[in-house]
Amino acid sequence: MLARIYSPSKTAMQSGKAKTGFWILEFDRATARTIDPLMGYTSSADPLAQVKLKFPTREDAVAYAEKHGIAYRVIEPKQPKRRAVSYSDNFKYDRKAPWTH
Repeated sequence: MLARIYSPSKTAMQSGKAKTGFWILEFDRATARTIDPLMGYTSSADPLAQVKLKFPTREDAVAYAEKHGIAYRVIEPKQPKRRAVSYSDNFKYDRKAPWTH
């Protein structure tokens, strides 16, 4: 049983960094999901597929996995690429993109 340890990124629906800054230990699926023929619901026989543990730091999540003998892999968060953009750059004389209107 392999687990992933990751820090969730912010959603596209928010501009701030709410609901980020913590780490999640989540188990990978041991069996594939199946489709119920009557209702069409998807289900799994793996009870660990529903488990998500939240930790305040990466070290806490790694310590928990090592203490309980859980094989894990750490996925490092990607840092966003920020670039300084100003409104006045749209009107520069030496602009790389030509005007379209």
